[in-house]
Amino acid sequence: MAEKQNKMSREEAGKRGGQTTSEEYSQEHFEEIGQKGGETTSKKYGQEHYKEIGQKGGRTSNSKNANSNR
Repeated sequence: MAEKQNKMSREEAGKRGGQTTSEEYSQEHFEEIGQKGGETTSKKYGQEHYKEIGQKGGRTSNSKNANSNR
């Protein structure tokens, strides 16, 4: 008789992967790769990109209250 395989959800797989990664690398490692990613994004998109997303702030495109008059 075939054994039933216990499958893990994507959420659980992601959580386990994140925990393993955080145990393998230091805080400095994550700071360094974050810095590199920020520099790459800045070079690719430029200052205008950051201006645009800064103006959007916390608004979302599907916000229920986006057009309400409070």
